[in-house]
Amino acid sequence: MTCISRRDMLQLAALAALPGAARSAAAMQSWPLATPRPTGIHDVAPAPGGGVWYTAQRSGHLGWFDPASGRSELIPLGPGSAPHGVVPGPDGAAWITDGGRNAIVRVGWPDRAVRRFPLPAGTPYANLNTCAFDGEGDCWFTGQGGVIGRVAPRTGTVTVKDAPRGRGPYGICSTPAGEVWWCSLAGSFIARIDRRTGDSVIVEPPTRDQGARRVWSDSRGRVWVSEWNSGQLSVHDPATQRWRAWKLPGENPRAYAVWVDERDHPWVSDFGANAVLRFDPGSERFERFGFPREAAGVRQIHGRRGEVWLPESGTETISVIRTG
Repeated sequence: MTCISRRDMLQLAALAALPGAARSAAAMQSWPLATPRPTGIHDVAPAPGGGVWYTAQRSGHLGWFDPASGRSELIPLGPGSAPHGVVPGPDGAAWITDGGRNAIVRVGWPDRAVRRFPLPAGTPYANLNTCAFDGEGDCWFTGQGGVIGRVAPRTGTVTVKDAPRGRGPYGICSTPAGEVWWCSLAGSFIARIDRRTGDSVIVEPPTRDQGARRVWSDSRGRVWVSEWNSGQLSVHDPATQRWRAWKLPGENPRAYAVWVDERDHPWVSDFGANAVLRFDPGSERFERFGFPREAAGVRQIHGRRGEVWLPESGTETISVIRTG
């Protein structure tokens, strides 16, 4: 297994001398991606058997990383591919938003068979971003060019609708009840999809121009939002229509990714601090996990019980925080 280098170990020791950093730094394990060329790692998702999928946006592959051996495998997605998001589907496959091919791509597992679901003919370049599955097994996706769409895996049908207020759809998530929410980076709002019609119902955050970048649901169906422009972590409770928000610590926080673990603790990546933060809603306190490499650039967070996986797009490194 590839372990942290001596250089990184020295950096970790230096970080441990800083107030509040020792516990955070010690909990992280990292592997430089052992690939023949830079991949442009972007998003990650848990794969069957303990592995981790990642999108290789620069090289046009779906990557698979085995933490037991430190080995990576690259699965080609076709000419012009530039994958952004990846999530595990209910069928056990990897589902990918491929901006380069203007299509949703399914990679079967473990057969690694690649199937494309192109956007309908005549659809302009959508700049596809992320996807999520609803309670009926349909795959919903965002396009920052200004579209919201759906793939019905049972029929292969792909439908696309113009997003309200145009350009900006970015993060998307599903709730335990199977509802789907997305957010607009350019529009600074979140929205719930009417799964029957495909229309979106906008919910305005209390902070104007906050730059909602990613969203994730907790076990209660509350929608957590990483606010890029404001540097806040916020939450909307659809049951009460209430919002709450917390400024990330530090001088110039830039909240990019958000993910909620099995304890209902949100994790958020902060480009301003080169760190990922765990938030405890009970105490309303952040715990900081700093990166020993400069400009880690964690654009998405995902994981499974006891594991928080972090793709460092700025360093071609994949990291995990094991929470026990």
